[in-house]
Amino acid sequence: MKRVAVVMGSERDLPVMEKALPILKELGIPFSVHVLSAHRTPIQAAEFARTAASNGYGVLIAGAGMAAHLGGVLASYTLLPVIGVPLSASLGGLDALLAIAQMPSGIPVATVAIDGSANAALLAAQILALNDENLANKLAKRRLEAEQAVLDAHEKINRSFT
Repeated sequence: MKRVAVVMGSERDLPVMEKALPILKELGIPFSVHVLSAHRTPIQAAEFARTAASNGYGVLIAGAGMAAHLGGVLASYTLLPVIGVPLSASLGGLDALLAIAQMPSGIPVATVAIDGSANAALLAAQILALNDENLANKLAKRRLEAEQAVLDAHEKINRSFT
């Protein structure tokens, strides 16, 4: 199975980005975590992205705040899917969301919600599941469990008012 790289621009981003890790573990997706900055380590970030596919990665998740260039820089050096996680480092994350969502034509970066690393992990899993039936089945089971949890909550609330 291809791996997922969870990349962040700063160690300060870890509390948000680490929310992706239990989901990847639960689904049995191998992953690694990296701190690479689009501005402070541009050579290393470019090299990581250039070699990601040959190093067994299938998807890159890039968390960045403020100027939020990390996902775009990685995407410019690889053909792998890159999922941007806008971080609420400033302006409530709106600056990062806009920076990631408005990539120039030809260099796409998928974008999830502000601080949405859990959804980034699930989107990465869905991308990998296109070629992995076992993973697709795990995702389907997870969705059914989420559906049942909502139905159970509905029943519990209705019982309390009858």
